[in-house]
Amino acid sequence: MIIDLATYTTIHTVLSLVALASGIIVVIGLIGSKPLPMWNALFLVTAVATSATGFGFPFTGFLPSHGVAAVALVVLVLTILAYYVFGLSGVWRPIYVVGVVVSLYFDVFVAIAQAFKQIPALTALAPTGSEPPFAAAQGVALVIFVVLAVWAAVRFHPGPSMPSVQ
Repeated sequence: MIIDLATYTTIHTVLSLVALASGIIVVIGLIGSKPLPMWNALFLVTAVATSATGFGFPFTGFLPSHGVAAVALVVLVLTILAYYVFGLSGVWRPIYVVGVVVSLYFDVFVAIAQAFKQIPALTALAPTGSEPPFAAAQGVALVIFVVLAVWAAVRFHPGPSMPSVQ
């Protein structure tokens, strides 16, 4: 079954939006030291699907978006291993926490880039994506996510009741 580009784009966009929303909830849970397993699963599945479906768009060469998606998938594999295989034990707890925050950051990074491409007022401010308003938006996002990663890593200690996969 072949789906048209518009439908594929809609699926990719919905996956991205679900990953963004559920990722925000998961990060809030990390800061509150609550694992939120159902939200975590939703975030990880949709974040993987978002990155994977990004490779399905027509392209003629390797694009920066492919690089972001490839790195995001590596981070997500480590994050999934930390949570579901290693149960957040030892070094896997901070790997998980930083992995979640970095994965969400990648989604936000791409959302900002798309906003500057798709929203006329933002496109007018940064038509090529190399102007100061675009750099400022990405820089502010980066600073916020570095702070969130450190804050979540310090705060998240789920305790012995962490669910394990059998």
